[in-house]
Amino acid sequence: MGAFRYAAIDADGRTARGVLEADSARGARAQLRDRGLNPLEVEAVAERGAASSAADPSARFASWLRSRRGALGRAQLALFARELSTLVGAGLPVDEALAALVEQDADEARRALIAQLRSRVLEGRTLAAALGEFPATFDEPFRATVAAGESGGRLDDALARLADQTESREALARQVVGALAYPILLAVVAIGVVSGLLVSVVPRIVGVFATLGQELPWITQALLFVAEGLRQHRGVILLGLAVAVALAVTAWRRESVRARVDRAWLRVPVFGRLARASDTARASRTLATLIGAGVPVLDAIRLAAGTVRNRPMREALRRAGARVREGASFSRALGESGLFPPVALRLIASGERSGRLDQMLDEAARHQQREVEALLGALTALLAPLMILAVGALVLLIVLAILLPIFDLNQIVR
Repeated sequence: MGAFRYAAIDADGRTARGVLEADSARGARAQLRDRGLNPLEVEAVAERGAASSAADPSARFASWLRSRRGALGRAQLALFARELSTLVGAGLPVDEALAALVEQDADEARRALIAQLRSRVLEGRTLAAALGEFPATFDEPFRATVAAGESGGRLDDALARLADQTESREALARQVVGALAYPILLAVVAIGVVSGLLVSVVPRIVGVFATLGQELPWITQALLFVAEGLRQHRGVILLGLAVAVALAVTAWRRESVRARVDRAWLRVPVFGRLARASDTARASRTLATLIGAGVPVLDAIRLAAGTVRNRPMREALRRAGARVREGASFSRALGESGLFPPVALRLIASGERSGRLDQMLDEAARHQQREVEALLGALTALLAPLMILAVGALVLLIVLAILLPIFDLNQIVR
């Protein structure tokens, strides 16, 4: 069976659109007629995307965007896992649970995705194998957790863990964006306002004093020099910025450059601690979910390493997996890099000794998330006043550059 998008007219002459499952387009039209609908258009979901992509470059670009972000966002993915866990835990077979989700979801893209998952399950595939056909939405750790849950007969528990993990990652991402949004917005506005003053306002006002033959103070002359440079050489400046951005993007594509930048970033005060705590929380939570679902520790470490953004920390986690394969304890192997917080290492060591590694990893993730929240709060409290002070200093500089010639002119008049 496959998923089909349709457009049809009901008995009142209104157009109805949606997604349904059928063996073929003919079967989909028959289902629509049984519902009292007159089908206008019936297309397989995958075929429509392929046809439009081949015919239209803009459609190809849209298809590329969809493949990058997937049909489900992080919040929708958490909701999908939570609802599917509840339905499977209530005793429904996976295909019936997916059918229930298709019926209750109002978003056409999500309904199409879930309908395609159900059609794969009805063909005899496992849920993990069905998820594997949509890697942009369901990453490898997600699929491995589902596979472990299916093989161990604990699919509902595995899905519930995935929902918790995804919700925690979404909450952490919202906190980071919320903490940095105001300082970044303030910086952009400040740069725009100061640039506008320098280019259009300051030269006109100060030019009046220059026509009077008055000698301008050094601060005014310096500001005029900057303003004239911005006004007369804006093309060169923009070209230089474009070249700098192009060189930076080219360098950033090299893995060695990214690794050096990530390592240097870890040494930056506050921001380095924030990156370290954030990646440790992400890796610990992923490990807790995978190990709790029954995934072998070595496989869990390999999969969790893929979720770590900082490259030196990612490589340290992979090396720790290799040391565990040789017989070393995970906490000791992880501590050899010196990149992971000592508190997390102590909790992991406690979990290894007590046989509750997944629980201690979950506790380490919660501890690191609290650390991230505290750092974000401190960062927000520090950056906002600093930005205000910087903007105030720039405005004061401009005001002084304008007022000093006025004061000198008053003295001359007297």
